[in-house]
Amino acid sequence: MSLLSTINSIVPYLDKIIITIIAIALIYVFFKFFVEKAAIRGIVDPRARYSLRKAITTLCYLVIILGVVAIWVNNVQTLALSFGLLAAGAAIVLQDILRNFLGGIMIFTAGLYRIGDRIEVNGKFGDVIDIGIMYTTLMEIKEWIGGDQPSGRLSIVPNGYILTQAVNNYTKDHNFIFEDITIPLTYNSDWKKAADIIGDIVKKETEADTKQARTEIEHIGEKYYLQKKVVEPSVYLGIGDNGGIKLSVRYVTDVRDRRDTRDRIIRKILDSLKQSPEIKMMSGL
Repeated sequence: MSLLSTINSIVPYLDKIIITIIAIALIYVFFKFFVEKAAIRGIVDPRARYSLRKAITTLCYLVIILGVVAIWVNNVQTLALSFGLLAAGAAIVLQDILRNFLGGIMIFTAGLYRIGDRIEVNGKFGDVIDIGIMYTTLMEIKEWIGGDQPSGRLSIVPNGYILTQAVNNYTKDHNFIFEDITIPLTYNSDWKKAADIIGDIVKKETEADTKQARTEIEHIGEKYYLQKKVVEPSVYLGIGDNGGIKLSVRYVTDVRDRRDTRDRIIRKILDSLKQSPEIKMMSGL
């Protein structure tokens, strides 16, 4: 009796154990040192490199699982039956885990969001700082902090939510968002002058953002059916519910600079309107 046969009689299935270990090692080395290096070569964007590494790691795990099953199950019919029973049992017992796993695959393959994107999912707002195969980690914004600024908490969102709920992505193909500021005036105010003052201020303060938004709209128009959008600042006139005049100015701003831009514009509007005695603001509308 050979040494291998003797050892195999002592440790059942030793040959399969050895083959399994070798197969796992070879698959891991192949994906980690060949596929991953070849795939990310020449990719400069850190977010793209990160996402690609995650996708390759997930694929590596799937191949390892399939390889191990193929080694330990010899009969094809038994293999198919095993997969069927495993899938049926897993669908019932591990439905939440499977949903999160499928959600993770969808995120990577469909590109719903990437590292660094600002999103809203399941009522949670935040900047994506990690995308796992089961969960997405967000640097939370809003909650008790206003102006779309970080609260300091990390939100762990199960990936399964993307299968049944809408995902709002603020930065998928562009980085601008429309903002609106309303200024309440009395009826006897010179609203025409006020509208000119507000329009000039907003146009000057958002000139760079408007130019960038115009360029981004041209680019995403090549990808989606998108009607031409006006991104230049506009001032609209309205009547308040409690009397008075409403001047609403609409403009574009960078998603992450929304609060700073709004603050800067309001400060300059207030300073300018104070210098015009014929323009009087109301306490509210």
